[in-house]
Amino acid sequence: MKRHLIVGRLGPTDRGVIPAAVDEVVTRLDLASGDRSLGHGVGRAMLDLSRLHLEPSEVGLDLLVFAAHVHAADTRIARGSDSQDGWTRELRLVVPVADPAIWWGAAPILTRMLNFLTGDRWTLGFRSRPRRFARMAPPRRNRLFDPPFDRLQLFSGGLDSLIGAIDALAAGRTPLLVSHAGEGATSDAQTRLFDALKARFPASAVQRLRLWTAFPDGFVAGTGAENTTRGRSFLFFALGAFAGSALGRDFVLQCPENGLIAINVPLDPVRLGALSTRTTHPFYIARWNQALAALGIPGQIENPYWDQTKGEMVEHCADRGLLAQLAPVSLSCASPSKGRWQGLGTQHCGYCLPCLIRRASLTAGLAPNLDPTTYTIDDLTARPLNTKESEGVQIRSFQLAIARLRRRPDLARLLIHKPGPLFDESADRQAALADVYRRGMLELDSVLARVRTAPQ
Repeated sequence: MKRHLIVGRLGPTDRGVIPAAVDEVVTRLDLASGDRSLGHGVGRAMLDLSRLHLEPSEVGLDLLVFAAHVHAADTRIARGSDSQDGWTRELRLVVPVADPAIWWGAAPILTRMLNFLTGDRWTLGFRSRPRRFARMAPPRRNRLFDPPFDRLQLFSGGLDSLIGAIDALAAGRTPLLVSHAGEGATSDAQTRLFDALKARFPASAVQRLRLWTAFPDGFVAGTGAENTTRGRSFLFFALGAFAGSALGRDFVLQCPENGLIAINVPLDPVRLGALSTRTTHPFYIARWNQALAALGIPGQIENPYWDQTKGEMVEHCADRGLLAQLAPVSLSCASPSKGRWQGLGTQHCGYCLPCLIRRASLTAGLAPNLDPTTYTIDDLTARPLNTKESEGVQIRSFQLAIARLRRRPDLARLLIHKPGPLFDESADRQAALADVYRRGMLELDSVLARVRTAPQ
């Protein structure tokens, strides 16, 4: 086990002493890529936002800088080698910000949020930026007209975010779509979907803001990369709040996600880590809203689809014809490039957890039309699937969980509490979450009931 400290610096002259424990591995994260410009995608995001005639606040910029530190720690410190239990890492950040007092006030909320999101132990520290970086956000320009955007919306390239964008545009709204570019397949899906939406709604002023943040292998010495990326949504949400801070008014950041995945009840008692992601869990979103208030950023994060299954999102989409046309371009698979060893291109495997939920949703929501997605395993019923391999393990887990829920439907109201606290939610909303969990699992049963699984 190793404890890690990542220290944010602004240029070579930023040499202030940051005390470290004797057992901490210290990594310098240099944010300055020029005289006053910022690297690791932050400076590019500022430039792209400026092209939309928007200027972030200093605290909005600091939030994106802080998120870059989180992303570096989450993706470049391996759980397997650097944690005591194979999962939980001890991570400390020291981040340069414009007003440390504000950030120290928000630190308990941010720490609780990150511990919940990634399952690690985070310790946060803040210090003043060096004098020549005291102000980094561009001055706000006098505008003849307000920005055209009436909402901010996360746009991942997945099916749910595609539905969210279609619904907004079909209703005459003008969203600013916010994306983390990520790896090649995800980036390509985002671009193709955005171009198609622009073509379908040519009168709309819809635009998008993308963040290109990645850290090279070996960025943290003595450890490998980490591929679970449980903290990626923190970077995603931070980019949305960064953009929202530039609007100069109260804003809502929407994160379209079906209720089954948002609550994400573990399929069995030993499900941990990457299989129990908390990206849009209600507790996590509530802590984000607390943090934004503590930082003085006038925004709220909402999931407008929290009470719908993925199939219901498909069925109720404002333009199902367009959705059916674009669905094959959207990307849901947990590992869309894993078929390369078979000589296949980027495509959905058809048997990972998100692929199974996608299959069930498109089968239910587009009926009587067929799911237009190409899957590596196109017919799940053609042969018995091996539960000792990835092709069968998720399916068998779903089948067992569905059978348990059929025997005891009342378990739903207890199981929804397993992924995390729900004390922010009213009794009526908790009942609705239990109901969407039941409906989502039965939606999956319609696809998996005839699938045969066995150890081979």
